[in-house]
Amino acid sequence: MTGINVDNGIGIVTTKYAKFDVELRLESGRLLGPLTLAYETYGELNQDGSNVILVAHAWTGDAHAAGRHSEEDRRPGWWDNMIGPGKVLDTDRYCVICSNTIGSCKGSTGPTSINPSTNRPYRLTFPVLMVRDMVRAQKLLLDHLGVKSIVSIVGGSMGAMQAIEWAIHYPEMVRSIVPIAGTGRTSPMAISLNALARQAIFNDPLWKKGNYQLEHPPADGLALARAVGHISFLSDKSMQLKFERRFSIRDGMFDFFGKFEIERYLDYNGSNFVNLFDTNSFLYLAKALDLYDVAWDFDSLSEALDRVACPSLWFAFTSDWLYPPEQTEELVTELQRLDKTVDYHLIDSDYGHDSFLVEPDKYIPLLKEFLAQIDP
Repeated sequence: MTGINVDNGIGIVTTKYAKFDVELRLESGRLLGPLTLAYETYGELNQDGSNVILVAHAWTGDAHAAGRHSEEDRRPGWWDNMIGPGKVLDTDRYCVICSNTIGSCKGSTGPTSINPSTNRPYRLTFPVLMVRDMVRAQKLLLDHLGVKSIVSIVGGSMGAMQAIEWAIHYPEMVRSIVPIAGTGRTSPMAISLNALARQAIFNDPLWKKGNYQLEHPPADGLALARAVGHISFLSDKSMQLKFERRFSIRDGMFDFFGKFEIERYLDYNGSNFVNLFDTNSFLYLAKALDLYDVAWDFDSLSEALDRVACPSLWFAFTSDWLYPPEQTEELVTELQRLDKTVDYHLIDSDYGHDSFLVEPDKYIPLLKEFLAQIDP
C-alpha cells in the first residue's frame, strides 16, 4: 500500500476498507453489524505477522496517519512526522497500521452508515459505544490482516485509551503500549465541557434530533461545540504566546461585535470543522470519551491493570488540563505497585493537551529507545 518514498516520507497511500459480516456484541449488550473498518498500512507485514505497530487515533482523527492520498494532496497524514523510513515508527522495520474507529464518519461504521434493518442511515438509532467496543472491532481487523503479535500500540488522547484497553483485554497479543496524554477515566471537568458541546448542537434548530440532512448539518451548533472542545486542547500559556490580548485589526476596539484574535481563531476552527466531520459522529465519540473508565466491569482499578502483562511507556504534559498529569500518574503508580514494567515521563510543554501533536520531538527519542528495547 505504500508508494515511493519522497523526502524520507511514505509517499502515496490509499485508504482500504475491510468488511465483516458479523454482529459485534457491544458493552451495552446491543449488537452492531455488519461492520466496515477503514484502515491504512505503512511498511510490509512480515511472514509471521509479528512486526506490527498499531497507531490509535484521537477523538476526531482518522485512518490517514501518514503519507498523501495523491500528488496534489497538500496535507499529509496527521502523524506523518512520526511514521516513515528511518522515523521513530520506522516502516523499513515495522508494518504500521492505523484504523478508523467505529462510531466515526471517516469510513468505518458509524451513525452515517446504513442500518441494514431499515436501509436508512442509523443516525440516533446507532448504539452508544465505549472505547472497549472500538478495540474489539480493531481486533477483528488485525485478525483479518494476519497479525499475530503487536510490537506496540501507540496513541494519544482517545488513542491512549485504546492502547490501555488492548493491553488489558488482549495481553497475549500485545508486547508493549505507549499511552500519550491519556487518562484512566474521564473526569467530571472533561465531561462537563463535552456537555456544553452537546447542548450547543442540541440547541441548533437544524439538528432536528439527529435527523438533519448531511448537506444541511447543524453548522452553528457543531462549530460552537468544536470551539468548546478546542479550548480544552490548548492552554493559557499557548494562547498567550500565540494571541496575547490582541484585538482583531479588522474591528475597532469599541465595535460591539468586534473580536479578539483568539475569538477569530476559535470561529475559524469551528466553522472549518463543520466541513470535515459529521455532527452525530462527533456526539457519539464524545459520549464514548465521557464513558471511559479503565476499571469498567472490573471490581477495581487494580484488578483491571493487573491484566497488563507487557511493558508500558507513558507520557503526560505539564500544561495539559484536559487530562492532567496526575491522571496518568494514578495509573503508573498502580502499575508500579503491581510490579509491572512501566516507564513514565512528564514532558514540559506549553501547548496543553495538543502537546503530543505539536511537540513530538520532546518525546520521540524516549519512544525510539523504548521500541529498541521491545524489539531489539
